[in-house]
Amino acid sequence: MKNNSFLKNLKYDLPSGLVVFLVALPLCLGIALASGAPMFAGIIAGIVGGIIVGTLSGSSLGVSGPAAGLAVIVADSIKELGTNAAGEFDMMAGFQAFLVAGVIAGIIQIILGAVRAGIIGYYFPTSVIQGMLAGIGITLILKQIPHALGWDKNPEGEWEFFQTDGHNSFSEIGFALENFTFGALLITLVSIAILILFQQSFMKKNKVFSLIPGPLIAVISGIVINELLKAYFPDLALFNEREVVNGSTLENNHMVSIKAADSDKPYYGLLTFPDWSILKNPSIYVIGFTMAIVASLETLLCVEATDKLDPQKRTTPTNRELFAQGTGNVVSSLIGGLPVTQVIVRSSANIDSGGKTKMAAISHGFFLAAFVLLMPWLLNMIPLSCLAAILLMVGYKLANVGLFKKMIKNGLSQFIPFIVTILVIVFANLLWGIIAGLAVAIFYILKRSYENALYSKFIEKEEGTRNKTIIKLGDVVSFFNKGHLHKRLSELDEDCFVVFDGSRNKHMDHDIFELLEDFMINAQSKNIKVEYVGFDTNRSKKLISFIEEMKEKYDNVEEREPK
Repeated sequence: MKNNSFLKNLKYDLPSGLVVFLVALPLCLGIALASGAPMFAGIIAGIVGGIIVGTLSGSSLGVSGPAAGLAVIVADSIKELGTNAAGEFDMMAGFQAFLVAGVIAGIIQIILGAVRAGIIGYYFPTSVIQGMLAGIGITLILKQIPHALGWDKNPEGEWEFFQTDGHNSFSEIGFALENFTFGALLITLVSIAILILFQQSFMKKNKVFSLIPGPLIAVISGIVINELLKAYFPDLALFNEREVVNGSTLENNHMVSIKAADSDKPYYGLLTFPDWSILKNPSIYVIGFTMAIVASLETLLCVEATDKLDPQKRTTPTNRELFAQGTGNVVSSLIGGLPVTQVIVRSSANIDSGGKTKMAAISHGFFLAAFVLLMPWLLNMIPLSCLAAILLMVGYKLANVGLFKKMIKNGLSQFIPFIVTILVIVFANLLWGIIAGLAVAIFYILKRSYENALYSKFIEKEEGTRNKTIIKLGDVVSFFNKGHLHKRLSELDEDCFVVFDGSRNKHMDHDIFELLEDFMINAQSKNIKVEYVGFDTNRSKKLISFIEEMKEKYDNVEEREPK
């Protein structure tokens, strides 16, 4: 039965794996570029993320590979480890040292999986996870528009808002609009039209077209259009161009660019291995620990997000995922690859392309290995504008208008953390976006706790009797509620009657006991009668002993048993 299910889903998983491979390829190269690492390191990480992590993972639709969220940490670490005492920087020496940190990070992740730390991901609010998805989607759109228009001095992009060339995400788009390439724009528009067409219901109902992924047709169309432009309109065709400015060679690449191994240096000669002598440097352990925590956090959030996107709503075993990611990072680092995490861009592309099981992720790793090793010339025929069109559509699905409407409808406590997460991701990076969104979400949680822990009701009595105020205490009254309670008690009039209703209360912090005791002293001088109602002796012996103590000290205190 299981084999039948495997074969039944393979017709969906293989085409989806091919599309994910096409999406992953420029990302692998771009993240390597942004990380300041050898380009082939990104390819290795993509292959390991697909084959090794995909096999060990329990995620049905998650796809792993090098992550943009780690690019800044990787780049800073390589620079730190590759700079000697004289201030001279050696990129390869820094990268070889960094690979040791990658092995350490992987081992820590395996340990985190063993101690069942995967549950951490479930403590992140939905608003932050949705903000992360939308933030990544908007970043994808901003970073892919230059490729779509055929203009970018950094072919696979820099994922930070402020780029090392002095531009930012918006100014780069401005340059692209002023210097767009007609051939690239044509391929982008045709590709987007194909992608939209294949999403229509009548196409999905067709037996033939339902089996063919739209992104694959878009890529084939992009290749064909560009080859026709080369043959008949060479001025409009896309190439990999180089120009020398002030003695420096700048690239304006419009095509995928993979170096083929030559007879003197086959692909195994492009592998880089860790420099274990760096183990004597204490900073390597700090870098390894930092990467392990950030990579694990990014993975767990992507797992949560991917499970939400899964049409079948399957649940990924998070502890197993940490083990798979840790193993992948150890293997990747041992052979010269970048660190890997589960990545929402690849995962959402997998879901969008109709992937059903983990075979889609695994097959994408095999496609990446096969094409890069055997047919790099074919990959080099793919225009970046075509891949940009695919990523633009992925980005829009992650940050669609409907999601923003839904979050607004859910109220400010959901919308504000959501929008803060997006803004910080777009203008800073993924890690700070998650931290900022979580901080705002926690603020709203505390605010809700502050408001809900106490409820007061004023009852005005007839002349000659005391006005009555009922203060109902929530399940937990902590030091966060101290200010609110103090304000309410200070507003009580002289000669009034105040009732503390503890029928719902299960816990009170020591700070609250001290506040109530101070209030009792003040109540004596104001002739305020105090009554405690509904406090259960089984719930809080400390509270009951407190009330008994108050009754002994002050003659204006009464108590009634819970009903």
